[in-house]
Amino acid sequence: MGLATLTLLFATNALAQAPSALGRWTTIDDETKKPKSIVTIYEEGGKLYGKIEKLFREPTEEQNPLCDKCEGTLKNQPILGMVILRDLKKDGNEWSGGTILDPANGKTYKVKLAIEDGGKKLKVRGFIGIALIGRTQYWMRAE
Repeated sequence: MGLATLTLLFATNALAQAPSALGRWTTIDDETKKPKSIVTIYEEGGKLYGKIEKLFREPTEEQNPLCDKCEGTLKNQPILGMVILRDLKKDGNEWSGGTILDPANGKTYKVKLAIEDGGKKLKVRGFIGIALIGRTQYWMRAE
């Protein structure tokens, strides 16, 4: 085998093993540092989307809350089952070009995702305008 063939073979193998954002992720509450929800990230039409599959709620909290601060068609819809990540495209080692909805305030932000810690952690950067002005969360891969 020639050097070019070996290089191509190793490069293809490395890409095939690159960690993916697809799957189930545990979101962490910024204030309490406790698990907040499980979001399932899936691919549709070459883009990534994320849906809230489970909510971790205190017994005294509403168990199936509505997005009362959302606007448009999402107004007063159940948060459980809501698609909060939309239209993310692969961009090198991250995913960008999409949006994330924060059901707590009903606002939508631009978002970037990046895999860290060998695929165990997902860096989620929500922002307005440029990525320097925003907030970063780390979601943990759910078992």
